[in-house]
This record gives sequence, structure tokens and C-alpha cells, in this order.
Amino acid sequence: MSHLDEVLPGQNEPPRDALLEIYNEEGAVSAEFIARIEQAIADGDVDFLREQIAGRHESETGDVIEALSFENRPELVRLLGEDFDLTALTEVDEAIRLNIIESLPPEQFASALTSLDSDDAVYILEDLADEEREEILSKLPFTERIRFARSLDYPESSAGRRMQTEFVAVPPFWTVGQTIDYMREDEELPDSFSQIFVVDPTFRLLGAVYLDQILRTKRQVKIEAIMHDTNHPIAAELDQEEAAQVFEQYDLLSAAVVDSNDRLVGVLTIDDVVDVIHEEADEDIKRLGGVGDEELSDNIVRAVRSRFGWLLINMCTAFMSASVIGLFDESIGQMIALAVLMPVVASMGGNAGTQTMTVTVRALATRDLDIYNAARIIRREAGVGLFNGLAFAILIALAAGYWFDNPQLGGVVAAAMIINMFAAAMAGILIPLLLDRAGADPAISSSVFVTTTTDVIGFFSFLGIATWWFNI
Repeated sequence: MSHLDEVLPGQNEPPRDALLEIYNEEGAVSAEFIARIEQAIADGDVDFLREQIAGRHESETGDVIEALSFENRPELVRLLGEDFDLTALTEVDEAIRLNIIESLPPEQFASALTSLDSDDAVYILEDLADEEREEILSKLPFTERIRFARSLDYPESSAGRRMQTEFVAVPPFWTVGQTIDYMREDEELPDSFSQIFVVDPTFRLLGAVYLDQILRTKRQVKIEAIMHDTNHPIAAELDQEEAAQVFEQYDLLSAAVVDSNDRLVGVLTIDDVVDVIHEEADEDIKRLGGVGDEELSDNIVRAVRSRFGWLLINMCTAFMSASVIGLFDESIGQMIALAVLMPVVASMGGNAGTQTMTVTVRALATRDLDIYNAARIIRREAGVGLFNGLAFAILIALAAGYWFDNPQLGGVVAAAMIINMFAAAMAGILIPLLLDRAGADPAISSSVFVTTTTDVIGFFSFLGIATWWFNI
């Protein structure tokens, strides 16, 4: 039974101490819940907002913030004050996050940052303009300021940006008993961790010990006797996507992050890596569609700016296809059926090329496709393109021949279909491979080149064969 069902007959509202259900049966944020929250914001009912928001998980709070109206988002944060969990800002779109941050006094924002894990704080800070970031950092205590600034010095989208700088490190000569006492007494340790790192006096990483080993070992045993080599330490400047691949390959829950001198500077945990995987996949999908880093919360101007560039490029490439059609204007004028059928050939080629390109780009991103298996995959895609070309050539030949009562026209469009489907398969795999080899991001650049290739070859093969065959 839901909390809403617990309301006594005759009452219009649930008990003040009852948590309302955030989500409806479909898993979306409940419109009734949002209406109650927005009414409480309008009434300035801080007690109700604290009861319903303050104790929630940050992901739930993030969902609520995204569902609120534009003007109510910063107002909710203002009313909750210190009871607002700033970690929730890592769960919302960048545009929403910046809107809320800009509404907060710098002192309040800086104070709230000190309560966050370093990775969450850096995630929020990195979106700010340089001037705003410096202003916020200047209001932090010295230790936190240096810690955050050091993480922000690492390249964007690197492991150093995603790591937590809170970790447990002990020297190898400590005993298990000393380590346990240290963990019990030190109040500055992270809230949760699964392993303890072993370092020398210069903080160079020597190894690690899992907590279960600590619990199973007698107090007098030295740490160096039970430590193991660190599982695949990650360089701080390594790209976050490559770091995520290390986690996936070796099934890691956490990994040490080291600088260029092998000194321990942080730890990367699985919750951060899950966010990275989601972020990178989202980024690849958007790039394939030519929408950059657009968010649903972006305004019209930002959305137009995000899409305009690639639409302009597509318009320019479309003129290439149009110029091919222009070469055969007399043929089209004498045989109108060509104008009817040529979009079918180009469209089928474009779809087939997009299928191959999507598989290829994803395989390159996950490193499943490399120089060692590229030849085999190319042969496979060639076979797929040829087989699909033959199958759809038969279908379109029968349809076109019956539609226009012209079996020869069916044969012409069938031949063009085979050529274009084969070309689409080759373009779909070779173009991303060549772009990747040239150092360009295939997720960004592939689609426009693949589409142009299939359109040009489709139109040229169909109209060219028809002109030759019918001697137009």
C-alpha cells in the first residue's frame, strides 16, 4: 500500500510525517507530487519541503528538480538552505545545474561544497566559467581549495577529474592493529571504501589491502605481509572512457589513481565509472545525430546553435547529390518512373550505411574493432551488404516491374540496389575506420560522409544504368 493510501477517510492531506510517493506506476515523477511541492514552494512551507525532499536520495531529488518549473528550481534550493543536498546537482542537466548555482550566494554555495565528496564537488565546479570558479574557490578553506584545484588541473574528461581524493593510505610497516585503530579514530576518512592503499614516505603506491583481509588477519601482522599488488592503477591523465574500459575488462570495484611519478593522488570507484559509461554513450548517440552536447533543458538558442552547424554541412553535401541528379535531367524528363524510384534506391542505401556505421562507431568506442580484426569485419560487412542487396533487389525488381508494367525497369533498379547496398556497407565501415585512423572522432564526422556517399552512388548507379540501358 502506498503512502497516499494511508490517508484516513475525511482527510484531504496525508500526515505531515508521511513521505509522499515521488514516482507513478510508469516510473515517471508523479504530477500530483510535483503539484504538492510547487504549492509548498509558493506558500513558503519550509517544513513540508524538508519532510518531502531533504532526506531523499540525491537521484530522487534530481528527478524532482528537473520536473519543477524553471522559476521553482532555485526557489526550492533557497528555501531548503543547508538541508538541500548539493549532490543532487550532479543528477541534473548542465543547464539546470548552472541556473541553480547562479541563484545561490557564493558563500552558501562554497559552504555546501565542503560537505561533498571531492569527485562530486569537482563535477559541479568544472561547468562554471573560470571567473565564477575562482570566486567560489577563493571562499573555500585552504585544504579544500587546494584539493579541488588540483583535480581541476587535470584534463577535462580524464580520470583525474572523476577521482575521489578521499582515500585511506597507510605505510607498509604498520600492523593490522594499528590500521584498525586508525580507521576507528580518524574522523577525516571517507564514508565508505573497500580497500586500503599502501604507500611509501613519498606517497608512491606500493600495493593495497582489501578490508576483508584486515578483518581476517591478527592484529600483530604487518600490512606488508598481506598487501597485494594494486589492481591496474589508472593514470590521472587517462581519458575517462579508457578508464571505464579498464574497469569493465577487469571487473573492478575501485582502482587507485596515480600521477606521472606513480604517487597516489586519488581513487576511482564503480559509481563514478557507471556515470562515465552513461555519459560517454549519451555523447556518442548525440554526436551520431549531429546535436553535440545538447540537453533537454537547453533553451531554443542553445538548441539551434547545437544543431545548425551540422545541418549546414548536410545542406552543402545535399547539393552534391543534387548535382548528380542534374547530370541526368534529360533521362528523368523522358522517363518519369526514374524520378519516382530513385529516392527508394538512395534511401535504402542510406539506411543500410547507417546500420553499418552505428555498429562500427560503437565497436571503435569499445575497442572491439581494431587493426587485428578489421579485415575480417570488413569482409563480413561486405557479405552482409551484398546479401541484403541481392535480397532487396529481387523485391524491388518485382515491385517496380509490376507497378510500371516494365520488367526491364525492374532489372535496372535491381542492379542499382545491389551496387548501392554494397557501397553502403563499405562506406559504413571504411569511413569511420579512416576517420579514426586520421585522429578524428568517427561519432561526429561519419554520418554526413556515409549519407553523402550512399546518395551519390545510389543516384549515379540508378540513373546511369537506366540511361545506358534504355539509351535515353
